[in-house]
Amino acid sequence: MGSQWKWGYMKTMYVRYSKVKNRKEKSGILDEFCRTYDCHRKHALRLLNGQPPGETKPVPKKRKPIYTNRVISIIEKVWEASGFLWSKRLKSAIVLWMPWIQERFHLSPHEHAQLLSISPAQMDRRLKSKKQWIRKKVYGSTRPGAILKHQIPVKTDSWNIRLPGYIETDLVSHCGGSASGDFANTVNWTDILTQWVERRAVMGKGREVVLQALKSMQQAMPFDLRGIDSDNGSEFINFHLYEYCRLNHIDFTRSRPYKKDDNAHIEQKNWTCVRQILGYLRYDSQTVIDAINALYKHELRIFQNYFQPSVKLIKKIRTGSKVKKIYDTPKTPFQRLIASGKGRPKDIKDFLNLAQQYNPFELSSIIEEKLDTIYSMASKTPRKLLPQYRHCAFALPSTLKNPDLPSDILPQPIAKYSKIYVKEKALQTW
Repeated sequence: MGSQWKWGYMKTMYVRYSKVKNRKEKSGILDEFCRTYDCHRKHALRLLNGQPPGETKPVPKKRKPIYTNRVISIIEKVWEASGFLWSKRLKSAIVLWMPWIQERFHLSPHEHAQLLSISPAQMDRRLKSKKQWIRKKVYGSTRPGAILKHQIPVKTDSWNIRLPGYIETDLVSHCGGSASGDFANTVNWTDILTQWVERRAVMGKGREVVLQALKSMQQAMPFDLRGIDSDNGSEFINFHLYEYCRLNHIDFTRSRPYKKDDNAHIEQKNWTCVRQILGYLRYDSQTVIDAINALYKHELRIFQNYFQPSVKLIKKIRTGSKVKKIYDTPKTPFQRLIASGKGRPKDIKDFLNLAQQYNPFELSSIIEEKLDTIYSMASKTPRKLLPQYRHCAFALPSTLKNPDLPSDILPQPIAKYSKIYVKEKALQTW
């Protein structure tokens, strides 16, 4: 069978197949076509259901870009300065930042209109090549608290509140790749109604230092603290915090053990407000903790609560196996607080006066400079005994006298990390 004959036969069968509406007749034509044309049934379906023979597929015309390259570059700079916000939040941030964008980039009327008219989906498409997502794992170091569990109620229902002051709190460790020794932790909390965030860095996770951090954040918030919801870590489930909440008439609840979804609000903030900023490095000195707190209490607090819009989940619609999430209009935590009308007027006025002194672009640059300083003060993760010298831990009295072993490498790692250190008296002398 020649190629021209096959081509003519396929054109004839294409017309016959397209005119038939009965499923059984179509199946019979397919069987006949497969036997004569000598092809697989799937290939026959592609030929008979595809483009008509002899016609070429029209090349779609590309639409000319509406938004200029300069507008896209401005959006990229705002996106970077705002902390790489989600497109819907970025859309609201552009409206909020417009006075400073106009001052910084000297927009023409056409560019001003384009910045206000661009959709979140279009921003996603134009910024697609710039987005890089890095996912890492961190070693957990939180141990469950065993006391007072029966006195602190478990909260499993959804938050349905109309007042600010009900917060979720958690602890984020900055231990690098090892949980040994003392290192910094961030006490993180977020308000459910307004999405207001506050953080403090502490050394270790002792009960008293965590309570002091919570008191400091309570004083910094421009509204009253009404309730605390935490996980089951011993840094929160203890007598100090329980008694403080009881005496100050603060509702104290906890989540179910090993159920992170019970604290979904703060778990999400742990990533966006701590991990994305400080990363997974190890911070274990008081100097770096003071630098982190200086950033938490000033520039970062103003930037995230006054200049960064956030969204809140309104409801979920389940259709079969798919779940559609509907969010509200992006607003900043400060805007949500003003809309609630329940903040402390003096504290709100003080915060507003302080925030209005900053330009968001300059504030973002200050945050980056401080973060560079903090990164430079990070410590190296303590490493265990080197593999080539690991055997020395089992014969210390003789190996200590061996002049061939480097004395500047062996003593400290063995003394700090070897299990034999706590059992053998010879190691205790190291």
